[in-house]
Amino acid sequence: MGAIKDFIRHNYRHFNAAAVVDAAEGWVKHLEGGGKMLLTMGGAMSTAEMGISIAELIRKDKVHAISCTGANLEEDIFNLVANKEYRRVPHWRALSAEDEQELYDGGYNRVTDTCIPEDEAMRKVEKPLIELWQECDRNKERLFPYEFFYRLLKRGMLKSEYQIDPKNSWLLAAAEKNLPIITPGWEDSTCANFFVARYIEKKFSSLLTMKSGVEQMEFFYRWYMETNASASIGFFQIGGGISGDFPICVVPMIRQDLKHDAKLWGYFCQISEAATSYGSYSGATPNEKITWGKLAVDTPKFVIESDATIVFPLIAQYLLDG
Repeated sequence: MGAIKDFIRHNYRHFNAAAVVDAAEGWVKHLEGGGKMLLTMGGAMSTAEMGISIAELIRKDKVHAISCTGANLEEDIFNLVANKEYRRVPHWRALSAEDEQELYDGGYNRVTDTCIPEDEAMRKVEKPLIELWQECDRNKERLFPYEFFYRLLKRGMLKSEYQIDPKNSWLLAAAEKNLPIITPGWEDSTCANFFVARYIEKKFSSLLTMKSGVEQMEFFYRWYMETNASASIGFFQIGGGISGDFPICVVPMIRQDLKHDAKLWGYFCQISEAATSYGSYSGATPNEKITWGKLAVDTPKFVIESDATIVFPLIAQYLLDG
């Protein structure tokens, strides 16, 4: 085994640490049994540069579909083309309101300790996206959010602007594999703001150029049914929120609303800082999902109450160490 895998198995024996080992080993067994894995990402995992871990998992066929927020989709590209222009603020807990205003005036948008430069990242990506939106508008073509980004990457429209090693972009790795990506609530993203603003300015004629959230569910239903016909599908959730809540519901929709045969999710793990609580979906225990027709009594279930930016790279390396 690899050095990190050996270290984890020797040292991580109890509590959340033991759950890391159990979840990682469960993922390995799921894949060894012929299963597929959906990875979901909430929060700002792309700005946390989780692409370093996730891209390699994609290349090694450890991840087969992704659900993420619009922010994670776009921020992987922002990091790809503007990483050297980012500004880190290690003392972010001590910032005053005046310090925050100074960052804003300087064109920086802060995500915890990392500031994304407006012009070098966001506006740089906006320009080629507008070109793609206008092209699709002219051709009466409609795409999902991820398909616009795949087209941007595959055409090399920003290749001259790359500031990191492309192997560390999870979206580039996903584009190379043509992985399906759903982005529930894409409207809550910077690029969605661009899209609506440019429509209002009449840069293109129809909002329907971008496929909707309900269309994403129908698309995901078809992927699930096709994949589930020959493989059990696992569910690994980083963080809480809509990126996890949306896709997990495809199973009860298939089984209860459509009355079609489909297997329940075959594996479930969530890394979250949300403590178990009353009325919180992100803080609900996996067993609650049994009552909603998502998981079975015997589905392998894991919860790791910790910081995903620390824990997930360890799990990823566990899988990659062989």
